[in-house]
Amino acid sequence: MKTIREEQDMPTLQLAEETIAPGEAQSTNALLALIEEVLIKENPTGIIRRDAHPKTHAAVKAEFIVEPNLPQEMRIGVFKEPKTYQAWIRFSNSADSIKPDIARDWRGMAIKLMGVPGEKILEQEKDERTHDFILISVNMFMTKDVEGFLPLVKAMKGSRVALIWFLATHWRVVWMLYKMFFKTIRRFANPLQIRYFSITPYLFGPDSAVKYSAIPLFKTPDKIPETPNDDYLREAIVRQLKDGEAVFDFSVQFQADPVAMPIEDPRREWPESMSPFRKVATIRILKQDCDSDEQMRFAENLSFTPWHALPEHRPLGGINRSRKVIYEAISKFRHEHNHAPRKEPSGWSFD
Repeated sequence: MKTIREEQDMPTLQLAEETIAPGEAQSTNALLALIEEVLIKENPTGIIRRDAHPKTHAAVKAEFIVEPNLPQEMRIGVFKEPKTYQAWIRFSNSADSIKPDIARDWRGMAIKLMGVPGEKILEQEKDERTHDFILISVNMFMTKDVEGFLPLVKAMKGSRVALIWFLATHWRVVWMLYKMFFKTIRRFANPLQIRYFSITPYLFGPDSAVKYSAIPLFKTPDKIPETPNDDYLREAIVRQLKDGEAVFDFSVQFQADPVAMPIEDPRREWPESMSPFRKVATIRILKQDCDSDEQMRFAENLSFTPWHALPEHRPLGGINRSRKVIYEAISKFRHEHNHAPRKEPSGWSFD
């Protein structure tokens, strides 16, 4: 397995190799404290929702079907052999508060496979038989690392003066947000017709790194309603799955160059011209009724983390290392406050 080393005068990087920036742990802990403070402040009564992606469109039953006849170098971990996993998939809005679906936003697709054998990375959940993939409708992040992300969150959660000062003094982040707003923060007609990306990289065996993408397959795209209500994206999912299925290709993009396709800078898209995405599985979302209150409550209590994974697919890079700490802590914090059970599902029931 590739080593993790401190960032310094960098010798030549290798594929799938990580470097830890000074101050990463301190910035991660400071961000976690800030998120918990904001969650308490913004939710003085009632349930505490996720700090990001709080609005659920639906949690749907799906099959994750590993491709037969994969080449040997792609038979890794979850994809080791042809197999069909039961899965739950949660579709969501990215905004940190619940807004009408017509608002420009990124959309999320969180996939939880069930029946996955093997010891997982997280110590407290190493014997669970689930494996998570977390994707979003954008293929880049707004900052290089958590040290850059922390002041952005502080500014957004602070006063208007603090936000103006941040924008005036962090021109690189402002430029990145500008590019992302016009390129990726969009209105959509149907979450089942969006392409999703992992943004961050992951191991694929001992010496390779990949990014993930879920690519929808459909014939005729839906249109945004002329007078959309606040939850029209949920209605689009319910309507489509009431009449039939939804299908995605699940694909991986191998890192081909450690400089042009960096591990530690998720602002940088990995060029598909250098390394195209290669299909490794089919996601088949079943025809179903997914609009019950019980199912929405179940979705609210599901927890997802990219670190709930087999070691062969370990998350890579500073943003992922911070997510390990923050996602686990916020999940525990939220479930304890809400007096909700925190457990992994084993099938398609709501138990």
